[in-house]
Amino acid sequence: MANINNPDIMRQQYNDSSKLDIRIALHQRYSTNRQPFGDWIMEHYHIQPGMRVLELGCGTGNMWHDAAKWLPKDASLTLTDFSAGMVKTAMANVPALPNISFQQVDIQQIPFEDNSFDLVIANMMLYHVPDLKKGLSEVARVLRPEGRFICATVGAGGVYWWLENTLGIEEGKVYPFSLQNGADILEPHFAQVEMDQREDGLRVTNVEDLVDYVLSMASFSGLKEWPRDMLRERLLAQAVDGVIAIPKEYGLFIASQPV
Repeated sequence: MANINNPDIMRQQYNDSSKLDIRIALHQRYSTNRQPFGDWIMEHYHIQPGMRVLELGCGTGNMWHDAAKWLPKDASLTLTDFSAGMVKTAMANVPALPNISFQQVDIQQIPFEDNSFDLVIANMMLYHVPDLKKGLSEVARVLRPEGRFICATVGAGGVYWWLENTLGIEEGKVYPFSLQNGADILEPHFAQVEMDQREDGLRVTNVEDLVDYVLSMASFSGLKEWPRDMLRERLLAQAVDGVIAIPKEYGLFIASQPV
């Protein structure tokens, strides 16, 4: 699991959005829960007029494609990512509104003053942070006393667990930040931590899409040397009546009262 928060490998993975786009597309196409994952997350934000919002690890920014739906005109949103390529992609995907700005930021060294934001967001990225304790200390520092920190993540019994059992890769064994250990990791930094879990799964009918998904993770899953035919055969062996059923375990934490 060391590769998942190895800075050099992560820079390779997220230099641009191509690999992430493949993984997003699979979930959009085959998830059993038809509500978009991004909408489910954003329903938890409750952004009010005048609020200052910071997103860390915004990725492609695709969750904000309809920003006006979620962001009041007099609230501000700062979208950031550690990858300059991702920031560039987000700028192309997010509407050009006067209350939205973009910046390259590392969560381990957030370049904003103490007590700056009412809401800080970090979705599906905390498990990539090399020094998570330092990163969460920075989040608590820039969050206002009455603010909230919302962070979505995976569980140990989801897609990566399934891939571990099916392909023998290492990612599924232990996650640096998951639904199982996330509360314990957050509690030293926040006095109140709540979790909400999403019901979902994958029913994949085109194995090539799943092969592309797995290969998009090859730089940190040890699959670089696998021939595509071998990977396809191993995945097809899991199909029942033409469907490859894969569990998903996703959810989020809402942390408040920074300490």
